[in-house]
Amino acid sequence: MKNIVLIGLPGAGKSTLGVILAKTLGMHFIDTDIVIQEHTGRLLQSIIDEKGTEFFLKKEEESILSLNLCNTVIATGGSVIYGAQAMEHLKSGGIIVFLSISYNEMVKRLNNIKTRGIVLFPGQTLRDVYDQRIPLYEKYADIRIDCSNDPFEHIVEKVVDSILKTSMENG
Repeated sequence: MKNIVLIGLPGAGKSTLGVILAKTLGMHFIDTDIVIQEHTGRLLQSIIDEKGTEFFLKKEEESILSLNLCNTVIATGGSVIYGAQAMEHLKSGGIIVFLSISYNEMVKRLNNIKTRGIVLFPGQTLRDVYDQRIPLYEKYADIRIDCSNDPFEHIVEKVVDSILKTSMENG
């Protein structure tokens, strides 16, 4: 089976939903943020703080390009969409699912922004991040699922239904 690649804003629930989705479908699970930490031996926030955003994005792309997975639910970091090569690599082996949340929902869910490892370019606000990333998520997404108001179990059902529908449409 193809991979299921979860993309979306910080706080969308990619990691949490990914684990539940993998269990539901009997698939493997991997979180690319953890892959980056394993490759660098550092926490995401310390990479950003000590080496900068561009270095972090380079390491993120390198880590993703090193993956050769199948039958895996892949939870990505919110900044993955800045790496065109990484996104093409993920898209070539999987279905890209954009877990969409509103700006207000993102702010509500992000209570640990200083330690979470969120990529902010100099002078960028969370609103700027939201406005900049939404078109990129939409560009790469095969499926878009609104996750703002539903419990995870219902979102998993929506993802599974959408994947099955997309698979049937594409033969």
